Amino acid sequence: MTSTPVGIHDLSFATTHYALDHGVLAERLGVDPDKFYLGIGQEMMSVAAADEDIVTIAAAAAKPILDRHGVDNIRTVLLATESGVDQSKAAGLYLHPLIGLPNTARVVELKQACYGGTAGLQFAAGLIARDPSQRVLVIAADIAKYELDTPGEPTQGAAAVAMLVSANPAILELEPHSGIYSADIMDFWRPNYRTAAMVDGKTSVNAYQKATQEAWTDYRRNGGRDLTEFAAFCYHQPFTKMAFKAHRHLLESQGHTAEPAEIDAALHNTTIYNRTVGNSYTASLYLGLASLLDHTGDLTGQALAFISYGSGSVAEFFSGTVQPGYREHLRTEENRDAIATRVALDYDRYRVLHETESPSDGMYHAIPEETGRPFRLAAISGHKRIYESR
Repeated sequence: MTSTPVGIHDLSFATTHYALDHGVLAERLGVDPDKFYLGIGQEMMSVAAADEDIVTIAAAAAKPILDRHGVDNIRTVLLATESGVDQSKAAGLYLHPLIGLPNTARVVELKQACYGGTAGLQFAAGLIARDPSQRVLVIAADIAKYELDTPGEPTQGAAAVAMLVSANPAILELEPHSGIYSADIMDFWRPNYRTAAMVDGKTSVNAYQKATQEAWTDYRRNGGRDLTEFAAFCYHQPFTKMAFKAHRHLLESQGHTAEPAEIDAALHNTTIYNRTVGNSYTASLYLGLASLLDHTGDLTGQALAFISYGSGSVAEFFSGTVQPGYREHLRTEENRDAIATRVALDYDRYRVLHETESPSDGMYHAIPEETGRPFRLAAISGHKRIYESR
């Protein structure tokens, strides 16, 4: 019996109102801008306005999908994030009045560092395999934040990617083989009492590379494709140069010659959006997919590799095949517009936004209207977050 194809039927991206150029950051820190432009492969970072959070960017990413496809048969909504707004209530529930989610869909929040979006995608595929008539909305949304004047600061960023997962997908069919690797590693974490993450950079790079290699080994053990069969490789990108480091390590670990031109051909187009958006944690891998599809010639029938890594740590290597007619379903202009319309941020305002903390006294606090995006956090009152459409 042939199983029904399952995969990504639609893909939509959103980011924040502001962007900080790494040249501005370099000037304030007194370092050569190429330390960021070339050293870590980052040009700009998206920065949230005072009235933006993961809910507002998640809504902005998901609304175009509902506008195009409606809500019929969306029986599950999975929102993956590691920068959630509540310890109990799933952030996706705030989307009901904003974008009109169906009341007949279960809504769950997923967390495992940057891996959470892939967990959502795989869980969605399982639900649809059980009942191909169902559709699942998966949203990966994060705002990456590190303490000022630390090595992690230049790798901040923000974005949300929404994916409609269905049977007989229009964009990408997921292949059944998958490789997984998990280990207890303290390379990156954020205790409940902190708003900024803790990171051990060297440990994290090494953990990422080891996890990639181990997940690949498990993928092959389970019947996956050979490395030479992929048209491109989409990696999680905490900074874009990390993808290149990980791919070089993977190739060398398997006895391949890691030629720079070959690596660039396999990865470059996946990094274009991430270079200017910054790290978006759970959304990063799928922003890489959007970038690849938007900037590459016809990929119909081609196999793509996906390497998802979440610190702490969980990694997964999986693959998918690009579907005929996929270009008709892309949102290339909208994606480029989301990046191009961000407002340039000066350093002083960036620093104020970075250091602003949410009120915790339970009183009514109106949030000044700042964002030009379609949804905003309007107020916090009685410890409740109040959102509105613009």
